[in-house]
Amino acid sequence: MRIRSLRKARGWSLDNLAERAGISPSQLSRIETGHRRISLDQLTAISGALGKSLDELVASPDDSDVVIRPTRDEARGLTSWLLTNDDGPQGLTVAKMRITEQAGNVAPEDLGVHPGRDWFTVLSGTVVLYLGERVIRVEAGQAASFSTMVPHAVRSDRGPAEVLVILDHHGERSHLPVR
Repeated sequence: MRIRSLRKARGWSLDNLAERAGISPSQLSRIETGHRRISLDQLTAISGALGKSLDELVASPDDSDVVIRPTRDEARGLTSWLLTNDDGPQGLTVAKMRITEQAGNVAPEDLGVHPGRDWFTVLSGTVVLYLGERVIRVEAGQAASFSTMVPHAVRSDRGPAEVLVILDHHGERSHLPVR
């Protein structure tokens, strides 16, 4: 929200805008700092006081609400693009992942276990899914779904691979870099 930057651009104090919008300075301060949710009535009053439309007031000051930037985890050979904000539909997270860590000898401690179910489809390349004692090749155009209570890991096979994943909150915490 752009309330503070618009207020300061006019040279107004917190008290000035609060008085014009008909709300208390302490409420306005908490709204500006994100410590209080703004009601539609307050949003309308503030936009009117600033002479801005509601769209202009809530517009992102940059392109972060449109452009999805990757998060890189060099240690794990993983780059991810989080395609859902907050919780996706039914608490699920959708992400695109580029896997560069090569398949090979996977130690038991490399296999993760967590409640839930993972699903992915391979967009390009080939991945190797280590699922318990099984080693399964999943190629571009194929998908996999499995219980995550089975020890598992995914690696690329002879070059980078890209996958589209759907994860529940347990899978998101286990597979995606911390945001």
